[in-house]
Amino acid sequence: MVSSLVVVLPAYNEETRLGPALDELFAYLCSAPAGALPEAVSVLVVDDGSTDGTAALVRTRPEFAADGSDGERAARPPRDRAAIDEKSVPHGGPGARLSLGLLSVPHGGKGSAVRAGMLAADGDLLLFADADMATPPDQIPKLVVALLSADVAIGSRIQPDGSDMRATQPRFRRMVGRLFRFAAQVWVTGPVRDTQCGFKGFTRSAARDLFGRLRITSIVFDVDLVYLARKRGYRIAIVPIVWADRRGSRMQARPKLAIRVAWDLVRIRFIHRGVRKAAAESATAGAVPARSLAGAANPSTKGETREETPEP
Repeated sequence: MVSSLVVVLPAYNEETRLGPALDELFAYLCSAPAGALPEAVSVLVVDDGSTDGTAALVRTRPEFAADGSDGERAARPPRDRAAIDEKSVPHGGPGARLSLGLLSVPHGGKGSAVRAGMLAADGDLLLFADADMATPPDQIPKLVVALLSADVAIGSRIQPDGSDMRATQPRFRRMVGRLFRFAAQVWVTGPVRDTQCGFKGFTRSAARDLFGRLRITSIVFDVDLVYLARKRGYRIAIVPIVWADRRGSRMQARPKLAIRVAWDLVRIRFIHRGVRKAAAESATAGAVPARSLAGAANPSTKGETREETPEP
C-alpha cells in the first residue's frame, strides 16, 4: 500500500516565484479528488543556499511551523549537511495529511539540491518538480499511478500524438535542446526522449539507490539519473504530462556551460562503468532482490522503458 508521498522542490533565490507556486500546489493538494493521492503528502522545499528571502518565505507559510510539535516528519536531514524544519497541517482532501518542510543546504546547483532532498525525504513515493510549477500540480497523480507498476516515472513533454510542449520555448533554446537530446540519446539515454523535464517520480528504494549513486550534479544530472536507472534495470514509465514554459530561468547558453555539459555527457558512461543491474548485484550477494512498491506484480517487466498515460 502507498500511504505517503513527498514532493521535493529545489529552490535557489526563488523568493519571487515560490510563493505563488506554493499557493497553487497546496490549493490543489487541499482539493484533490479522493483517492488521487496518498493519504499523507509532504512538500519539501530544498533551499540551495539562497541569498534572498526564499527560506524566510517558506517559514512564514501557514502550512509551516518550525517546532515540529506533532512529530510527523516528511524528511530526515543527511548527516552534517543540512538543517530541516517542518510541521504537518491537519487539512486537505478527504483523510489527507499535508505538510511543508524546509531543507537548507549549501549552494551546489539544482542537481545537488534535488539529490539532497530525495535522500532526506521519507515517503513511500518521492518526486521532484520545478519550483515555478511549470508542470501543474494536477499532473502529480499521473506519476503516482505510474509508480504502482514501475520504479521510476519520467514526466515527458512529448505527447502521444507526437506534439511537443517545448515548442513554446524561445527558438534558440529549442535548437540547443535538440542538439543536447540527440547527443544524450546516442550516448546514454537510449529511448528516453525528454530527459530534462523537471518532473520525475521514484519509489523510495529506487530513489535511495539512484540518488546515492548520482555523480553528476550539473544541469546534466537528469541524464545521469536516466542512465543509472536503465543500467540498474529499473522499470521506467514515460508519462506524458502538461507543461508550460515559465520565463525567468537563470540558465544562460554560454560557451563555458556548453563545455561543461559536453564533458559531463561524455564521462557519464565511464564513471558508472562498474554499475550492474540491481538484481544481479543482489544475486551475487546471495540475497533476494529488493523490490519496489508493487514490484512483485510483474517482475518480467524489470528494466523495461514504456510509454504510459495513466489517468489522474
